[in-house]
Amino acid sequence: MSWLGTAERIRAGRGPAAAPGPDTGPGGTPGLLAGIPRQRGGRETGARAAAKGPNTPGTAVRWRPWRLLPTPVGTPFTFGYAVLLAATSLFAEYADPGLVSELLRGSSTDVVHLAQAPLLVLIASALWIAGGMTSAYAVAFLFVLTALERRVGALRAVAVFFGGHVLATLATELPVAFSVAAGRLPESSLHRLDYGISFGVMTCTGALAGLLPAWSRWPLLAGVGYLALMDLLAYVDPLSDWGHLLSLALGVASWPLLRRWRTRRAESAPLLGDVGHPALRGARMY
Repeated sequence: MSWLGTAERIRAGRGPAAAPGPDTGPGGTPGLLAGIPRQRGGRETGARAAAKGPNTPGTAVRWRPWRLLPTPVGTPFTFGYAVLLAATSLFAEYADPGLVSELLRGSSTDVVHLAQAPLLVLIASALWIAGGMTSAYAVAFLFVLTALERRVGALRAVAVFFGGHVLATLATELPVAFSVAAGRLPESSLHRLDYGISFGVMTCTGALAGLLPAWSRWPLLAGVGYLALMDLLAYVDPLSDWGHLLSLALGVASWPLLRRWRTRRAESAPLLGDVGHPALRGARMY
């Protein structure tokens, strides 16, 4: 008799009673049998676990601090990008100052460079960290992008980061071009030095908040929003500070899309023991 027939006899009460053990459910009901696909309750159990998620009360979660930092396998985009930023930061620190200054000016997303080579400068400007590896945005990059990529995947993390970087840059530089054309700003405003990862990091921070539990979501948004607002009121670099607030708002606006992405990603995960899975199609049970 096949193992499948034995399992059916046990469920119907015609076979030997299952001894209480780690595979026995409440009330002595036999649990799932190893190697038997499509067992009654297995799909329901998996669905309930997926619906609960890791932060639902009653679900055991082990805190693993090393997951806070990027790894080549778990977060390839964040890890590779962090290595690239570390290389450019070391170059900016130890290379010839004249060469570094020339490269930074060539990477600036000011109005003139955006008009001449928009795609080039939008990418090049995100290869540098304003303030170096010890800046607040460099530290936030590691933790925020790692957490976001672990939740939505590498490609979607790329879309959020560079989407915020590009949109916030254009939203802050285009008004400058119109103001200069209207005579409200001097022509020197067309050549302002603007580079760095801060817009992308702020967008990812706002996006990540929507994937966190409420007890950590709102304090994160309140804290980051307060810091950005204080920088704006200080009026040291108002154009960049407006861009930071706009980037944070863009991240918040992406919540519905990110949640839909995350739900679709969870639903696409195959259930163990499902003969409908491609790896098990055509397999015969004896």
